[in-house]
Amino acid sequence: MAMGVGRAVRLVLESSLLLEPSGRSDGRGSGGEETAAVMLRPGADTLLRRLRYSNLDVAICHPEDIPTNESGFLGKIASLYSFGCMPLSATNGNCSPNELMIEWSRTSSCFYVTSRADKGLFSELQSQNWRVLSVDNEHSMKDPRVLNVGRLQELLLTLATLIKREIGSSSVLVVGYVMKQSREEDFAKRGAFPICPSKDGLSFVPLSYELPLTPQLQEVDMLLHKVTDEIVKIDPKYSTDFPKGISFSSGMSEIIRDTKFLMFVEEHSDFCILDPFKNIYPLLDRVQIQQILVRLQELGSEGKPKVRAPHALEVDNFHDGGLQNQLAETNLSFPIIVKPQVACGVADAHNMALVFQIEEFSNINVPLPAILQEYVDHGSKIFKFYVIGDKVFHAVRNSMPNATFLKSSSGGEPLTFNSLKTLPVATKEQLLQTKEQDTKSLDISLVEEAAKYLKESLGLTIFGFDVVVQEGTGDHVIVDLNYLPSFKEVPDSEAVPAFWDAIRQTYKSKRGKERT
Repeated sequence: MAMGVGRAVRLVLESSLLLEPSGRSDGRGSGGEETAAVMLRPGADTLLRRLRYSNLDVAICHPEDIPTNESGFLGKIASLYSFGCMPLSATNGNCSPNELMIEWSRTSSCFYVTSRADKGLFSELQSQNWRVLSVDNEHSMKDPRVLNVGRLQELLLTLATLIKREIGSSSVLVVGYVMKQSREEDFAKRGAFPICPSKDGLSFVPLSYELPLTPQLQEVDMLLHKVTDEIVKIDPKYSTDFPKGISFSSGMSEIIRDTKFLMFVEEHSDFCILDPFKNIYPLLDRVQIQQILVRLQELGSEGKPKVRAPHALEVDNFHDGGLQNQLAETNLSFPIIVKPQVACGVADAHNMALVFQIEEFSNINVPLPAILQEYVDHGSKIFKFYVIGDKVFHAVRNSMPNATFLKSSSGGEPLTFNSLKTLPVATKEQLLQTKEQDTKSLDISLVEEAAKYLKESLGLTIFGFDVVVQEGTGDHVIVDLNYLPSFKEVPDSEAVPAFWDAIRQTYKSKRGKERT
């Protein structure tokens, strides 16, 4: 049973909301009669996918006298999404709530959603304290007790605001979010995006670019986004003046540049954006990331391993005659890892190369401008750190082998790879030949100090960074920094509560600042 801050919440979707109206035939049934093609209406699959992990008890219902191919199709859909499926009692063509629905109304807050007008059924449901919603119905009900919802895309936000009112708790926060589908699904499958608020009091709903943005924002308490999912193109020459030089998707452009949105944020000083766009822009550019990480040298104490940035050099071309001298001045020696200056948001941001000698720069295809970064021998282990509010988590992954192994397998050519897809990870044999790093080599307190410094410096709530421990010196070198990572290596039982707490604390802090 889905429990919110108050009573359980149940949602019943009537078949007309989900199915395309019948009208086509695609064959004949077992008795020779024509059978209509059965399919979901546009947008219904997205609705069902989002409801699957919503923390709502969901069931699909249909009149008991519908064709068997329709009832069978609905049963399969309900099974696919782990929903209930049940018929409505029908007498002389008039539907009535079944006994289970009547029982639910005694213990739960119940919502019935349909695209069919049925005054008699609505009246019976309302007498049992059900809330009735009519969606995308050209014959909108005049009954003031029936809430008419214009489009299917509006339904989840409407439900979230109704549930908040039904619960009657001022502590419930509705969080509207925008991010790509795959990332949304990752969060949802972990139980991080409930629509029905659990004990933490957060309700998550997707915002739709297909609808006017400002009215949606007026219904939520804060905006959670992954702005880097919405980048189409970046011109690195504007890196110190972002968002100038960034092309966003049309929807995100509306959020960032639309005057109505800007006016809304200005007029609603307590509206919270997690995190402010301007705080994220530095992480789009590896040169700016390097400048942030260089400041870490202030941390640590004399005589102990230090946390630091890798030695690095910014270049605009690979054929500069003075490149060898520039490398020496920057304390860079081969091998060198070559990365695009643009850190994320575009397809080639993760196309990299490892070069072993100066001549190999003429034979690489890494986008320019680029950053040349020291390659740190680290025993083929990388430590993934995740900052989620005030909590810091980490996980250990196998990583690239030490330089001697890479050079012996390079065939005298630079090693090119995509760090998200084809990262050359050490083999079992190489790990056996290498003095493997273990968690004892990692100074947790030192990295946590760095995490705290980065959080304050960046002004971010949720971010991640990668640490390698240099063999020999024990230096903790931070080689990557990114916003709102998936933190999938952190167990859900720890990550999700930390995620919720970080959101609530950010909102509380924002409200506190506005009141002072």
